[in-house]
Order: sequence, then structure tokens, then C-alpha cells
Amino acid sequence: MFDRLIHFSIHNKLIIGILTLALVAWGSYSLSRLPIDAVPDITTNQVVVYTVAPSLAAGDIERLVSFPVEQSLATIPNREEVRSFSRFGLSVVTIVFEDDVDIYWARQQVAERLREAESQIPEGIGRPELAPVTTGLGEIYQYLVRAKPGFEKKYDARELRTIQDWIVRRQLLGTPGVADVASFGGLLKQYEIALDPTRLRSLNVTVDQVFQAVAANNQNAGGAYLDQKPTAYFIRTEGLAENAADLGNIVVRNTQGGLPVLVRDVADVRLGSAVRYGAMTRNDEGEVTGGLVLMLKGANANDVITAVKTRMQTVEKSLPEGVAIDVYLDRSELVGRAIGTVKTNLMEGALIVLFVLVLFLGNWRAGLVVASVIPLSMLFAIAMMRLFGVSGNLLSLGAIDFGLVVDGAVIIVEAIVHRLHNHVGMASPPEGANGRLTQNQMNEATYEAASKIRSSAAFGEIIILIVYLPLLALAGIEGKMFGPMAQTVAFAIVGAFILSLTYVPMMSALALSRNTQHQPNFSDRMMRWLEARYRPVLEWALRRKAGVLASAVALFAGSLLLFRTLGGEFIPQLAEGDFAIEMRTLTGSSLSYTIDKSQQAGPSSNSSSPKSRRWSPKSARPRYPPTPCRWKRLT
Repeated sequence: MFDRLIHFSIHNKLIIGILTLALVAWGSYSLSRLPIDAVPDITTNQVVVYTVAPSLAAGDIERLVSFPVEQSLATIPNREEVRSFSRFGLSVVTIVFEDDVDIYWARQQVAERLREAESQIPEGIGRPELAPVTTGLGEIYQYLVRAKPGFEKKYDARELRTIQDWIVRRQLLGTPGVADVASFGGLLKQYEIALDPTRLRSLNVTVDQVFQAVAANNQNAGGAYLDQKPTAYFIRTEGLAENAADLGNIVVRNTQGGLPVLVRDVADVRLGSAVRYGAMTRNDEGEVTGGLVLMLKGANANDVITAVKTRMQTVEKSLPEGVAIDVYLDRSELVGRAIGTVKTNLMEGALIVLFVLVLFLGNWRAGLVVASVIPLSMLFAIAMMRLFGVSGNLLSLGAIDFGLVVDGAVIIVEAIVHRLHNHVGMASPPEGANGRLTQNQMNEATYEAASKIRSSAAFGEIIILIVYLPLLALAGIEGKMFGPMAQTVAFAIVGAFILSLTYVPMMSALALSRNTQHQPNFSDRMMRWLEARYRPVLEWALRRKAGVLASAVALFAGSLLLFRTLGGEFIPQLAEGDFAIEMRTLTGSSLSYTIDKSQQAGPSSNSSSPKSRRWSPKSARPRYPPTPCRWKRLT
């Protein structure tokens, strides 16, 4: 079959050329659509259920919220584990599914069973909700909402948080690929009704009466409509409070004399803020307000960040005068550095391979033919990556070794060049005094050389593929980390193998010189020099087989001993260009204490190092990879 394919490629150059151009177009299109990130996403396939239950202790949260939720989710199929943690006012339950389970099917199963959990949770404690469809690498864009110099008094922490929640966040939520936008820092605006016990007693009003009156009167209601030709009049009542004065005018009860007792008669209505469980600080400058953009699971990080930046330009135009947005984390910077490293390595590797090929083959045309396999096999690999859902990152793209990719092409081209220069096994001699072949003779020589050596070329590439097969069998986190790397290398080698049987023979017959008169060059002299020094060593080794074998066994045993002393890392060190520092306080530390300590730990605002960045959560949580930050968030 391989012989027929080689013969067809050599004698149908136009068809192979068109197919090669189609590969270039397909690969280029796939490259523009390929998901790009810095590192592979190793997060498990999971659905998170969280329940906010203010003022409940951790023990009550576990007994009244976490346990009912876990029990209701025990019958979900294809789940691997259910885990949870309960803290003051918060319950988080994580359901881990098998990797091949569709995440949206899993979320549907969880949502259906949460109805049962809601019936078991006491009324008024909290309602379980699904977390956004994102992963541990979903934090792609973080920013700060601040007041410009001179507007600090006009925009306090409460106003900045209101701008973040009602202007910035709402506009960012419609961005393609954004799963959610989380707000941090500032004060959550609320209207407070501060009851006066003295006035309550004097007017014979209870706290429950005030609560029921506010709950019943702070809402709009709708009715039917009146048909008055030619117009229909719709009936509705407006009772939704819009400011503190509306709340103060709510009637609590009527006195015996028929006089209404209003909320403002028994309480002071004022602006306030919700109880805080976290804060966000910047360096030693105090508390700030900001937001965090979460990317949808499986989305292209570069595309999402580009869309967020475009939307942010519109958001900045709608901000009130004196308010600005400062971006302090942009995943595209990390992705750009990682992909830049990959591009540099790929270009340098291709140039080195090209130089070595030209140097040792002694034929620049043959070197270019082999080197052209590199970009074509890369495009084939990228097209297959997009087809199989493999993302491009530092591990998957950076694992490609061009020496392995061009191995088959080198064998075939070298055999063709050797045959042409030495007239080995040619059916008809070259015509003319200058030893120049006709095109038919060139096709014949190329086919004979390629068909005889194709078994060796195929065997070498199959051996390389077999080396990567164990990586494809990895599961769990290891499979998510190294599986894409093995797939990408396999795609590139398969592409190079196909090209070596089609494109390489066609281009060799078309582009290589048909002049069989070989002029000695530097490559010939270098190979003769190397051969003259290698031959005595080879003859000595063949005469002393036992000693050579014993030395090899000794070196192997020594390498095993040294291997046991080497350290181990799950992934290679990544030079991200930023530092991520995590600060922890003792369990039970108050929020004000944590804020003070974070201010002491951070550098001063006039630090000489602009790249100094820190991440300081009050309640630490595992993070991969370390995200570079300049700010500190206390959660």
C-alpha cells in the first residue's frame, strides 16, 4: 500500500500539491480557532453547590445545610465523590463526576435533586445554588474600581461597590465566554431601620410588627384591567420603596384614635451596609473595591479576554465622572509569555534542524524539502488538536521535538540523494555528458529509493509513537496534564509520516537537482573526518564485546542509583514573570485584625519595584497555577 501511495504521489504532483495547500488552509484556520492557554486545565469535572446562611455557626451549617444537600445528591449516577466544607454562614458542596460526563448534564442532575434538599433545609436559613460553570483556571481578568484623585470624598467604599455591582458587573456579564463576575471589597449598600426601644414601648409597637409591615408594604402588585373603549386600563399598585423616605412612610399600625404609626415614628431609617465577611486591600493604602471575571469552562482564554477588554472600553465610558478602572491581572499576559516561549522554541528548533540537515546532507535543496515538513506537520497537528478538543499551551505545543518529526523525511530524502549521486540500481543511465536526468528518470529514481527505504522510515516513526502510548493511558490529573502533550506529539508524528509518503517524494522528484554529477563539499569532508575517527573505535568495540557489554551494564546500574537521588516535580518550573504570595492568619482571626496584618505585610506604596505583587486571602484555598496579583483579597 505504501509503495502505491508513493508511486501515486510522484506521478500526480498536481493533486498532492492541491492537497498540501488544503492542509495549509485547514491548519491555518484551525490555528485561528484553537483554544490557547498558558497551562492545561487539570480541574476535575465538578459541580459546586453553595448555600449562604448568615449568622449560622459552622456546626449548624453542617447539620442543617451541608448534610441534607449531600444526602439528596447521593443517588446521582456517574459521580466519583461528594465532598463539602462548612464555615460560619457558608456551605459548599462539591460533586465530582467522571471526566467523560457532560458538565451541563451533570448540572441538570444536581439542580433536580436540590429541590429535595430545599424541602429538608429549615425555612429562612438559606437556599442552595449552583456555582458558575467555570474551573480553577477560570480567573482570567481582575480589576479595581477606584476614585480618581480629588474625588475620594464623593465616592466612598459603598458608592464604589454600588458602581461595581450595578454598572461594571452588569455590563460584563453579557460578554461571550464569561461565566460570572464576582465583586470584592467595598461596602454592600443597604437601608437600615434602627429601632428605638423607647419609642416602640411608648407607641405600643413590637419589633415583629415593624418587620411584617416593611415586608408587606415594600412590593408592587398587579391586578386585572378595565376595558374602556377604545382603551384598556391596567390596574397596579406601586409600593416598592425607592429611598429611605419611602421606608419611613410605611404604616406599622393604627392607634385607637385611627392615627397611623409610621416606621419613622419608631426607628431611624438610614443608609448602611451589609455585614462583611471579607475585604480587599491594596499594598498599604487601605481597602479597595474590585471585581473578578470568571471564564466559562472550555472557552478560549485569549478570545474571552479580548472580548472582555473590548467590553471594558464601553464600560469605562459609562462610569460616573471621577471613577476609573485599573486592571491588575490579565491572563493574556501570562498566555502571551507562555506562547511566546513556545514560538521561540519552535523557531529556534526549526532553524537548528534546518542547519543540521543542510550541513550533514550536503544539499541545500534536500535540507529545505525536509525542513518544509516541519510547518506542514505542525499545521496538521494543530488541525487535529482542534478536531479532538486539545488546547494549545506550554506543555502541549512545547513538547514537539522537530528532530523526531522529520526523522522519516530525513531517511527518505537521504536515500534519494544517495541514489542520485551514486547511480545505485538505476534502470537507465543519465542522458547527456553532464549526467542530467530527465523528469521520468527522476521520478523513477525517486520512487525506487523511497519505496525501498519506506519500511525503515515507518518503523522508526512507529517506535517513537509507541514511546508516547503510556502517556495516553494516564487518567485523572496526570492524564489531563500529560495527555494533551502526548496527543499533540502523536498528531505531529502521524502528520510527518503521511507527508513523508506523499509530499516528500513528490517534492524530491520535483525540487531536487537532476544533475547526478556530485561535487565534493564540506559535508563530504566532515563525514570522512568523522568516519576516520569512528571506525577504529567501532573495530575496538567489536573486538572487546564483553568489556563493552559490562561497561554498558555498569553505566545502567549507576544511572539507576543516581536516579533515586534526583528530586521530582509534577510540572516543570514556569517563569511567569510575577510573584504570587499567599498570607494566612490563624483560624478565628477577626476581619479587622487580618486587614491590619495584610497592610503590615505589604510593601509601601512608594516601593521601587513595580512588579511586586501579592495575593492574601484570609481563608486560604488551593490555587493552580499561582496567579500573579498586585492586590490582596481577604475572603
